[in-house]
Amino acid sequence: MADAQIFTGKNVEEAIAEGLRALGLNQAEAEIEIISRGSRGIFGLGSEPAQVRIRPRQASAAPQFEATTVSAPPSLEAPQQHDAGDRPPAVSNAESISQSLKAADVVFTTAEAEGAEEFEQAETVEPSSAEEEEQLAQLASELLGNVVRLMGFEARVVAEWREPDADNEQRYLLLDLHGKDLNPLIGRRGDTLNNLQYLVRLMVNQRLHRWKNIVVDVEGYRRRRMEHLSQLALRSAQQVAQTGRALALEPMPASERRIIHLTLRDHPDVITESSGEGERRKVHILPRKSA
Repeated sequence: MADAQIFTGKNVEEAIAEGLRALGLNQAEAEIEIISRGSRGIFGLGSEPAQVRIRPRQASAAPQFEATTVSAPPSLEAPQQHDAGDRPPAVSNAESISQSLKAADVVFTTAEAEGAEEFEQAETVEPSSAEEEEQLAQLASELLGNVVRLMGFEARVVAEWREPDADNEQRYLLLDLHGKDLNPLIGRRGDTLNNLQYLVRLMVNQRLHRWKNIVVDVEGYRRRRMEHLSQLALRSAQQVAQTGRALALEPMPASERRIIHLTLRDHPDVITESSGEGERRKVHILPRKSA
């Protein structure tokens, strides 16, 4: 590859960022090839950096949306069967899938996809007709099904429009995956599932040029997680009310913290607040001061 250079980093995103910085390019001006996604190794041993090859995009090449396939990591070529409670193998696979999905943004992103964030961060969803909703459900289901199949899984996509709930402020399209041995698609605390959801939203939004609220789930995991968090919130609130001492929950993503806040919003004995930065941000449950 003429004029191409190889760059490394702890992960694909870091390697690409370093390469673009060194070459003075943005993603729309570069052709990026992922050589290796790297490896964390075992207990920090045998880790390998991610490698990418980058060169300036040829001026004669008209930018286009490259729907490059997402190849499954080697460890997922033949998914193994595990009991429902056998989480360690699933978590290991999930980390590999998560890295693939995060890298996928760059694999198929070109000049047309540079505006993805403005769709993802949109505050309102434009209303759609019943026909438009049906077409969107079909498009999103096909895209999700293709990605999952290319990752080495066999799954059926069940699409359903849902009204706002505790986890979504607006009407949304739920894509629920059903199949055998799909735990790796969930990942630790839903990390891989969230990456998969982001990928599907990005692909759909770039086709429509409009932000659509799409939620990806695996056999009702999000509903079960929401119920678990609500119960955790109520138990913790009862403990705080009885002891009079504040309680800090484990760090959670914003969507899960929101469930805790909403569950206890009208609780007579406690209030909630969040503190911390980034992945360490957590919810604190405190006794409600009497007037």
